[in-house]
Amino acid sequence: MGVMTARSMSLGTLVSMERRRSAHGRGRCSARRLALPKDMAVPLGWDTVSVPAPYARRVITRLPRVGCVYADRDRWWWIVPSDSDVALDWPAPARYTTGAVLPDEEGPPGLIHRPDAAVPYTPPIPLYLALCRVTGTTPNWSRPVTA
Repeated sequence: MGVMTARSMSLGTLVSMERRRSAHGRGRCSARRLALPKDMAVPLGWDTVSVPAPYARRVITRLPRVGCVYADRDRWWWIVPSDSDVALDWPAPARYTTGAVLPDEEGPPGLIHRPDAAVPYTPPIPLYLALCRVTGTTPNWSRPVTA
């Protein structure tokens, strides 16, 4: 008899797997995933944070590094690593989308910024803090704890 070995998974890995399964298996036949430039590496997967254009114009000037950004007339979408919403409540009117699934709209947004780097990511913490700043929202970790 051979010895069985179990491969352990962290809770974070299990949560990530379930979120991806849920995002891609909900019968969203008409939904599309935002496509990235073919030559970019996405070792961490990708999600999006979308923001109304007036806020986005103020946010982009506050970021130390900007990854791929897509836009249409009304909204801008930043590419962030998958699970960038874990332990973060992205401030309204920002929308975090697991799996970078686009809403059913006319045509996809266009790429308006492409980084020189090989990865498409905007670092999520600076993006989160910039969004908190322009929306007047207190970041999660700065809020008082209530019992």
